[in-house]
Amino acid sequence: DRQEVNCPKGKRDHPGVHRRARPPVYRDIMNFETLLGNEQLKKELSASLRKGNISHCYLISGPEGSGKRTLAKLLASAVLCRGEQKPCGVCQPCRKLREGSHPDFITVEDPEHKNVAVRVIREARADVFVVPNESERKVYLFPQDMGVEGQNALLKVLEEPPSYAVFLILTDNAEKLLPTVRSRCRELKMKALPQDVLLGQLKREFPEAAPEDIASAAERSGGWLGQAKKALEEGVSVDPQTESFVDAFCRRDGLGLAQTLVPMEKWKRDALSEILQSWLELTEEALAERSGRPALSPLARALSQSRTPSELLEISQTLRKANDYTMSNVSPAAVCGWLVWALR
Repeated sequence: DRQEVNCPKGKRDHPGVHRRARPPVYRDIMNFETLLGNEQLKKELSASLRKGNISHCYLISGPEGSGKRTLAKLLASAVLCRGEQKPCGVCQPCRKLREGSHPDFITVEDPEHKNVAVRVIREARADVFVVPNESERKVYLFPQDMGVEGQNALLKVLEEPPSYAVFLILTDNAEKLLPTVRSRCRELKMKALPQDVLLGQLKREFPEAAPEDIASAAERSGGWLGQAKKALEEGVSVDPQTESFVDAFCRRDGLGLAQTLVPMEKWKRDALSEILQSWLELTEEALAERSGRPALSPLARALSQSRTPSELLEISQTLRKANDYTMSNVSPAAVCGWLVWALR
């Protein structure tokens, strides 16, 4: 999902330092209003930008699905924007950034590792001292965690950055960063969305979803739009074995359970463990609904309605034991055979 953008002669790209080229997130004009909620944060940023006050480093913190990347892209657009109201969304820099082709918006990441390798940080640090290609500023996005050594490598340029450099560091927990790094950043904390805003957006994006599914996703997300959307998207796709398992279990159909499990005896151990874990999560979700927490999955609701809490607890324990057997190198055939007996 990346394309390389040629730099002028003498401005070589470094490995791991990518000119921003992801598929565009926004198809319409983008400004701070496209970021839901976070009204005070948007107000403060807009005021700062109007006055020309741009920090050299922003630390954007919030859990997964909180809108960190959305804010980072809007902020980068505002920094590079040539319009009066920033980001205007219509000038050439705004359009290029939206299309993923702006050469002065650079993402520093290392997809092959959990943390960005120190080598990649050092390459980005060297790139910082190459003047911008076509804008007055260069914006560096760090969407991935950096280890202590990587943060120390970045700290050297954060202490004395070129006047044109702006750094955007994303994190789910600001405490992961060294105090020396945090002290050189302006922290922007993402806020959970109000319930009415979250529900309204989910209804617009998932018009086919049942009202109870939207309500459950909103409640379980804690107010974070990305998490609610992920829950709804994952709830759409269910493998046939899971559907067969739930259907047979709800009907107390021992033969149906056997017909589901016996073909799975030939599965690889990892695949069997994965589906057993998903069945365990379904039964736990059904148990939670029995306790008053709405279930997101229709299959979990069906389990909750068809079995008593004690039966759901028993099946959860059985599935957990089966998964433990699988991870302890018991053969898939033996595990499936035991489950046919245990669930009869």
